[in-house]
Amino acid sequence: MSTTLGIIGGSGLYELEGLEGVEEVHVQTPFGVPSDAIVRGRLGNTTLLFLPRHGRGHRIAPHRINYRANIFALKKLGAHQLLSVSAVGSLREDIHPGDMVLVDQFIDRTRDRASTFFDDHGVVAHVGFGDPTCAALTEAVASATKAVGARLHKGGTYVCMEGPQFSTRAESNMYRSWGAHVIGMTNLPEAKLAREAELPYASLAMSTDYDCWHQSEEAVTVEAVIAVLTKNVSTARSIVRELASRLPDASRSPAASALKDAIITSPSQISKVTREALAPLIGKYLPAE
Repeated sequence: MSTTLGIIGGSGLYELEGLEGVEEVHVQTPFGVPSDAIVRGRLGNTTLLFLPRHGRGHRIAPHRINYRANIFALKKLGAHQLLSVSAVGSLREDIHPGDMVLVDQFIDRTRDRASTFFDDHGVVAHVGFGDPTCAALTEAVASATKAVGARLHKGGTYVCMEGPQFSTRAESNMYRSWGAHVIGMTNLPEAKLAREAELPYASLAMSTDYDCWHQSEEAVTVEAVIAVLTKNVSTARSIVRELASRLPDASRSPAASALKDAIITSPSQISKVTREALAPLIGKYLPAE
């Protein structure tokens, strides 16, 4: 059975040997343009859609990413599920730089980021978000990660901070006291929007440093982060290759019907313009006019 996987991560992830039918796709959305052109290609029966969240050359800061356009564009191109690959700082002694963490919970410390598709189109929806990642997709990513021999931590809480500055030492220790495992700047509102788009979501977090809480380590620097991240890119590519043949049936994920009972607005109050603009999200739930 053919399926389509959206992958949000660094710009080099799509450089996979054996990727066929490669093309760049430029997508317009009701929320503006995505971070960059989306690279589409095939591995076996799986179509892969690669989107560099910061744009090629890392041009867009975390707080300036158009998350809504990114997720909407992947949904519009037919993504059935979504893998996030991102760099994080470790808040735990046993999560070493270079380790992979499959996140399953989030703490939102962002400010002023658009985190819903349903705020200015005259439609109100409240999706469940108690379990923000898809268990079946996460299990498939875990299997793929183990297959390539990467050191993996399955489960963990991701603190999403605003950035672009790194944490103070007091903040870092506070997050540790909350029981968090890693810290980053991008997975929210990404995961929230994926749920509204009914895309099962998994987060593969690549530890690059110990943040600034670890007194015996040097404070986090961009140079240190990039050095570890570059080393991890080849591992991430290998994981994507393995994952392409292990994907679960997205239709069985609870996320695949997240909007079924979440839209509060009466269909009669939803305009034709809104129906057309948000058709990839809500079209299947609205009766024909």
